[in-house]
Amino acid sequence: MTETSRTLFAVSEIELIYRNDLDPEDRIKISGTETAYQLLLSVWDENKIQLVEQFYMLMLDRDNSCLGVSHLATGGVSSCIVDPKVAFATALKARATGLILAHNHPSGDLRPSRADQLVTQKFVEAGRFLDIPIIDHLIVNPYSFYSFASHDLIQPQ
Repeated sequence: MTETSRTLFAVSEIELIYRNDLDPEDRIKISGTETAYQLLLSVWDENKIQLVEQFYMLMLDRDNSCLGVSHLATGGVSSCIVDPKVAFATALKARATGLILAHNHPSGDLRPSRADQLVTQKFVEAGRFLDIPIIDHLIVNPYSFYSFASHDLIQPQ
């Protein structure tokens, strides 16, 4: 093969690797929204939860045990842009079979905005296609949370 043909057909190799060093018996089981909220609070940067919007995702296995938490985005005071492609790439790599989304409202107001509802719907639709259901979407502050599933804004799949 000539140098010219090597350059002409140069491509990047993509390798998929997964390793979870935590024994499955030691994984936190998400038994409800309160457990999810407490887990999220334990990893959230307490210096930012009332300052800027951030978006996190809990990745779950079939037993609702948490495979991991991913910080997906940080925004400004009143908005945060999250890319579902990045979220689902992460979920697929972790072999997640369910997701719980979460973001904060620095204002403390837990009511979902229209933008919150739209991004949730976008994730739900993508999750249906990939067979990775969105179990819930929580809006959190240091004192409480709002659950989309508890308010019937996410339908069980």
